[in-house]
Amino acid sequence: MAGYQLRSKNLICVCVLLICGISVVKAADVTWAELNDAQRQVLNPLASEWDTLRPWQREKMLDIAGDYPKMSAEKQALVKKRLTNWSRMTPYERENARKRHQQFNALSADKKSELRKKWLEYQQLSESERARLRAESPDAYTDADLH
Repeated sequence: MAGYQLRSKNLICVCVLLICGISVVKAADVTWAELNDAQRQVLNPLASEWDTLRPWQREKMLDIAGDYPKMSAEKQALVKKRLTNWSRMTPYERENARKRHQQFNALSADKKSELRKKWLEYQQLSESERARLRAESPDAYTDADLH
């Protein structure tokens, strides 16, 4: 009897996992034409490349589109700007951005705070001052000033 119950529980678990897995695959396999109007509006900067994105990339973008209506207007504008910037990057630039993001997330809270402060200070500089700094230290400012 105990063996039967264990097998039944295992079968239920397998079924649940399969159903969840299928829904994730379906969401990630959505073509641009299958997106609803709200999703297409948010993800419009990625329209030309949507059907070539990897499933995990599509899933992440669909999550963003789902959260978009709940965001403040300021956050929505930031998402749009970031999606537009991302869509203009080459695959090489995207990979570097992912690596920098992972490196940043691995830092301590104090180091993150220090870097955010420095970034804000840099953004307050005039364009000519930024250009001078980039010229003096090209490696330190590569891709730092994406608009």
